[in-house]
Amino acid sequence: MTQVWSQRGWLALLLAVVTTLAVAGLPSASYAQDAEGEDAAAAETEEAPAEEEAPAEDLGVGYALDNIMLFVCAVLVFFMQAGFAMVEAGFNSSKNAVNILFKNSMDICVGVLLFYFIGFGLMYPGAYGKEGYEKAFVMFGGVGLDDYVVASDRTFSPETDWLFQAVFAATAATIVSGAVAGRMKVGGYLIYSAILTGLVYPISGMWKWGGGWLAERGFQDFAGSAVVHGVGGFAGLAGAIVLGPRIGRYVNGKSVPMPGHSLPIAALGVFILWFGWYGFNPGSMLAFQGTADIDGTMHCAITTTLAAGSGGLVATLLSWVLFGKPDLSMGLNGILGGLVGITACCDCMSNTQAALIIGPVAAALVIGGIMLLDKLQIDDPVGAFPVHGLCGIWGCMAIGILPNGYLEAGDTSFMTQLIGTFAIVGWSFATMLVLFIGMKAAGILRVGAAEEQQGLDISEHGMQAYGGAPA
Repeated sequence: MTQVWSQRGWLALLLAVVTTLAVAGLPSASYAQDAEGEDAAAAETEEAPAEEEAPAEDLGVGYALDNIMLFVCAVLVFFMQAGFAMVEAGFNSSKNAVNILFKNSMDICVGVLLFYFIGFGLMYPGAYGKEGYEKAFVMFGGVGLDDYVVASDRTFSPETDWLFQAVFAATAATIVSGAVAGRMKVGGYLIYSAILTGLVYPISGMWKWGGGWLAERGFQDFAGSAVVHGVGGFAGLAGAIVLGPRIGRYVNGKSVPMPGHSLPIAALGVFILWFGWYGFNPGSMLAFQGTADIDGTMHCAITTTLAAGSGGLVATLLSWVLFGKPDLSMGLNGILGGLVGITACCDCMSNTQAALIIGPVAAALVIGGIMLLDKLQIDDPVGAFPVHGLCGIWGCMAIGILPNGYLEAGDTSFMTQLIGTFAIVGWSFATMLVLFIGMKAAGILRVGAAEEQQGLDISEHGMQAYGGAPA
């Protein structure tokens, strides 16, 4: 009996020790403290009565809520890669569908890796407690995320934020895929994608979102009309100019239409992009706890919806007037133009009806831009530059033109928006123009005439998207 009691006694003692250690090891609700702060927090915990422990639990729930919501938004933005792939494939010949899907796949693969090793630290110097890296020349924040700690002014983890930012970087790269479709070598495209996601996008992104000189001037671009879409749109313009048009696109100075092989696929892609944009714009609030945060998130969702709808409708009506028939492709690009235009200002237009101005103006820019490229014989098969380049400029400039919260608070001006917008798109265009010219001189940019006419699916990948003969 004594032996049994002794065994039970030791078991109880062991259980008590394990329980004590487990409780002591629970994570604190404070998620960005130095050693001194942790000691102070521990002292307060010992002295505080039991009824005052509720705020710590509430803070923990808020931290979890912001993390899961930002993660969901990151997944929505990731899904936009599927939308871009469908839009670009549908608007192009079936003989290049595999090539387009390959480029979109590699954009996300290359993009996330380079943004992990180089881009994130370059774009956000000194973020998340990594003091002392601000003066470094490359990788201001170091390599990877191992040394990052949760910042005191944030309610989400560095890992969640990195994922959200990484899919933005991949989006900027993917925009170019459609502009250079049907004639660019795979190797050259991979070089472009790596340089844009690893260096070009993070550097200009740091100017605004990383606390750089544009942020100090008061330049505003909430979710990336210029920082993301303008960068991709003007990089696509540089590529289209240096590559030259597809064979047969312009004959004797006349434009020869080259319709895409599947408008249903392109339309599906636009709907996927619209769906994903609810992660892109509302998710850029980066906070979802308080009443103001929730209201701001839903305000972004409403303005995004109205701009997309009005952009698609006005583009359709304009095409009907100009071409005698309602053009589905113009309507689809009008939706995308409205989405790009509202991206910079979805949060600051205090009246949601302002989105009904943003969308239609973007639609007019899309149609006018497509017609202008046609006159200049610049071949952009999907309208990437008008949609992302011109509408990206419009989204940022609208903040300096239309009444909004930023202007009322004196945080920016028309001139500040002008300088910031053209600094970002000019940086992208100039760097990518030099890159594309260099690759052309090296003979790694454009496929040969025979390969182009055969189709890049066969010549570059040795396979077809569909079972029958390529169209």
